[in-house]
Amino acid sequence: MFISQAFAQAGGAPAQDSGWMSIGLMVLMFIVFWFLLIRPNQKKMKEHAAMVAALQKGEEVVTSGGIIGRISKVEDQMITLAIAKDTEVLIQRGTVSQLLPKGTIRDF
Repeated sequence: MFISQAFAQAGGAPAQDSGWMSIGLMVLMFIVFWFLLIRPNQKKMKEHAAMVAALQKGEEVVTSGGIIGRISKVEDQMITLAIAKDTEVLIQRGTVSQLLPKGTIRDF
């Protein structure tokens, strides 16, 4: 009984603009989300893929596991990484996370 009186005092049904307003707000939130989170992550992934594709023998790298070494052999999907004197490990190309400047690693 009270609700019908409240509608009568307000002048009828509520305004229909709130539906468009909520849709516009959702679109705006998606656009902000895209530019702040998705787009920078895609850019970072492209840069990493380009770096991994350009790896060459003699470059010094850090793997995602934290191993630092010098590339001694490059194959399609695998890299042989010299990590100490007479010690080499075979890793996947994708596990290289960072390229170090030349001369970072002491000669072993």
